[in-house]
Amino acid sequence: MGNLYLVDRPFGANGLALAVRDGDAIVALIQDGVYLDTAELQKAGRRVYAIQRDVERRGYGPRLAEGVKQIGFEELVDLIVANKVVNFA
Repeated sequence: MGNLYLVDRPFGANGLALAVRDGDAIVALIQDGVYLDTAELQKAGRRVYAIQRDVERRGYGPRLAEGVKQIGFEELVDLIVANKVVNFA
């Protein structure tokens, strides 16, 4: 079990900064969080997901960072159930 960081834009910088230092971090970008820069997380080897519906609604798919996996709500629920949730939304 790891720590699942739910990250939206208003508090996203704080959430991403903590997730970089958390060896058990899994990050799910939700809503406007899909706009956030995940380069440091990926360098640190953290798993990063983005909610596909949020990416599509913002027309951000082509600009989403390589290595960020798009998931649906079903996969998000599975992550929430399997991990401790840290909310930055």
